[in-house]
Amino acid sequence: MHATAEETVQARLILSAHRSARLRVALTYRTDDPLAVRMAFPGEFSLDEPTDAAGPEGGDIVWVFARRLLAGGLELPSGVGDVQVRPGPGRSTLVELRAPEGTALVRFDAADLRRFLWRSRLLVPEGEEHLYLDADRALAELLG
Repeated sequence: MHATAEETVQARLILSAHRSARLRVALTYRTDDPLAVRMAFPGEFSLDEPTDAAGPEGGDIVWVFARRLLAGGLELPSGVGDVQVRPGPGRSTLVELRAPEGTALVRFDAADLRRFLWRSRLLVPEGEEHLYLDADRALAELLG
């Protein structure tokens, strides 16, 4: 049996130096994928046209990345690839998402992310993720 920590938080999509749009973002952590966190953005969210474009089949757009990256970015800039996380102004955290379609910068309240990470650590303590990995399932998924 696998457990899940889920939380929906308010965030701001940074459109320019003076404009932003409010977003609801669903954060998910699953014990069957103990190294990763998921951020689900509403289907109308798009890296190039945040208000007009629809996601695949109108569903959520989900980014999956390392829990460690999210946790590290609360204190210091973290990540060098498609997902970068860093402390923002005040009590915020910035998550930068890069895709071929463009780049999105999303500002979160750091307290929301800390609370979510705390809940994920109640399920799987940091450093014990390997105890929850299912190598047979992962290999079967790789081999199709």
